[in-house]
Amino acid sequence: MIRFIKGKFHPLTDGTAVIESASGVGFLVYLPANSPLYKNLEGDEVKVFTAMIVKEDDVSLYGFDGKEELDLFKLLITVNGVGAKAAMAIMSILPAMELRRAIAGGDVEAIKAASGVGKKTAERVILELKDKVGDFGDLSSVSSGEQSFSFGSERTEAVSALITLGYSKSEAETAVGRVIDDELPCEEYIKRALKI
Repeated sequence: MIRFIKGKFHPLTDGTAVIESASGVGFLVYLPANSPLYKNLEGDEVKVFTAMIVKEDDVSLYGFDGKEELDLFKLLITVNGVGAKAAMAIMSILPAMELRRAIAGGDVEAIKAASGVGKKTAERVILELKDKVGDFGDLSSVSSGEQSFSFGSERTEAVSALITLGYSKSEAETAVGRVIDDELPCEEYIKRALKI
């Protein structure tokens, strides 16, 4: 099984990219529409974590920016009726942390916003994964060394924004956690975290 690929990034327009390895082999990889990997330019060096899905008539690679996203994808495809393409559609609607929160919170509307995912499938995802998303960390709080803050707070929104800007989850949580003042607007947390 191919766990990750390192190489040059060549984005395509159909939700895929080619990752050109050092040996010159180009691997076609399906990516979520909101993947941070798309922030890379043509030819940039990237590391893509992959899941290889083997079917009778097809072998496909699904790629993710980090292990957390890869683990969430693997969890989604365990749900009855959710294949790799449906899982990618679900992963394309929200960043991984927000998607975990939507599943844990039973947010059917957020999940059924994914292309090709109906209400019954969204409900099944929540029913089967609600207790399992905790495997990715505590959903009630995010600890960052110096501060601890709960989901839904302005701090958490700032963390999500920084992750969207390309920072790793740990970098974003640490930077926002180092902001001493409480009860600031999300934008202020982002500004101060970027200075840190």
